[in-house]
Amino acid sequence: MSYILPVLPLDKQLKTIAILDQLILSRSALAELKWVSWQIPNETILIKTLSLQEAKESSAIENIITTHDELFQSDVMSEMFATIASKEVYNYATALEYGYREIRKNGLLMNNLILEIQGKIEENKAGFRKLPGTELKNDKTGETVYVPPQSYDQIINSMDNLERFINTPGISDLDPLIKMAIIHHQFESIHPFYDGNWRTGRVINVLYLVKEWLLSLPILYLSRYINTHKSKYYELLQKVRTNDTWEEWILFMLIAIEKTAKQTINIVENIKELMKREKKSIREKCPKIYSQDLLNNLFKHPYTKIEFVMRDLGVVRQTASKYLDELVKIGILEKHKIGTENFYIHPELFDLLKNIPTFE
Repeated sequence: MSYILPVLPLDKQLKTIAILDQLILSRSALAELKWVSWQIPNETILIKTLSLQEAKESSAIENIITTHDELFQSDVMSEMFATIASKEVYNYATALEYGYREIRKNGLLMNNLILEIQGKIEENKAGFRKLPGTELKNDKTGETVYVPPQSYDQIINSMDNLERFINTPGISDLDPLIKMAIIHHQFESIHPFYDGNWRTGRVINVLYLVKEWLLSLPILYLSRYINTHKSKYYELLQKVRTNDTWEEWILFMLIAIEKTAKQTINIVENIKELMKREKKSIREKCPKIYSQDLLNNLFKHPYTKIEFVMRDLGVVRQTASKYLDELVKIGILEKHKIGTENFYIHPELFDLLKNIPTFE
């Protein structure tokens, strides 16, 4: 049976008891995450560390696999990457951060921004699909699971309708979290690009929550939950198309938001506590080199380098090298030579980010 894309807003009763009950839990967890994120003195710390985690998991859903070591060894500033996969993950993180800045500036999530996000993820300007032939297939069997809109005009019309649904106040009285679930399903069903649809769709999820002020920073680690429940995620996407099971889909996404928010709260709290301990240690043992900028640098880069300290603190190479060597002496950093470069690993932060518990 072919799926006819609905025009948004949906003409359906979606305020079921199950959805409204779960909505309370999801909103509460998001509100707590928003409050906790304000406790970190420099927002770039969370944006850098957690957007990279989100990028890693989102890419892994599409079998773009990289390790934490490869990821943190990659120097995005000089466009040097440990692997091709780590480069793709950085592209995702760059797109997410760019989208966040634009949302903060304009308060809108328009199609032009979605095009820019996809362009940064895929490093091309192919735009919306103009040629027919796109089909979604089962990775294992090769069977065609779903055929998205084939004509350029239909894609444009559907994306224009989605843009209005995202940005027009009062177009729907649904809670923004329910709307986010609908937006995600609609975008993936339009599948407007030749490549990068899934990753672009997951960036849209986070940016929509920022747009609606349900998140202050783009740090909801949603892709980790989706990756853990990947089969269920794809199954429910398709069941909406075949059986109109919107309630199941929306509940899945609301539960993902609640559980991901709670896990992210724990990560942020752990980062905050580690910052407190290491701030105290540096001030007591190396008072001459302590500064908040130096502390911020350590938490933005689980693998830091002399060049990063020079750039972030505005110091010369000799001074940056001295700072890092002092931090090695007091046990906060470990110095490793990888290839021709010296990396200064922040082991406690690295372990914290590497050993995030999996979802049940």
